[in-house]
Amino acid sequence: MSSHEALEAECLHHFRVAPRKSDCRGSCIKLTWLRNLKERLQCVDEDSIQRYVKCHIMLLFGMILFADKSGAAVHWKFLPLLRDFSSIGQYSWGSACLAHLYRSLCRTSRFDCKEIDGPLTLLLAWAWLRLPHLVPVPKELHSFLLANR
Repeated sequence: MSSHEALEAECLHHFRVAPRKSDCRGSCIKLTWLRNLKERLQCVDEDSIQRYVKCHIMLLFGMILFADKSGAAVHWKFLPLLRDFSSIGQYSWGSACLAHLYRSLCRTSRFDCKEIDGPLTLLLAWAWLRLPHLVPVPKELHSFLLANR
């Protein structure tokens, strides 16, 4: 079974529709396909709600948690992790995200690397917490003090 056939089979299992070859880039699913699918899904029963949530989770993986340098696709290796819908919340996603960040920082430290990928929001939050002189000074104070921390 080729990689694209496995990707199609996994998508059929989770979303009841498979992406065309033009909706994929190697072993990755283009985020535009997932966005379009999410817009077309109608949440009318438990099964359709689960498909919608899985689609949303894959978009989060591709855009925030496990983003690649292009920011336009997500690897299909995450789909099997969404098979058991009730156990999705039991996985250690934070540890996986942190490991992905460390790996991205390691790759970025190479002399020939010109870009960085990974969960940069996590890196920025850590930097602002540990290096307070990097925190931008707000132009005006808001009434939401906890949100300004």
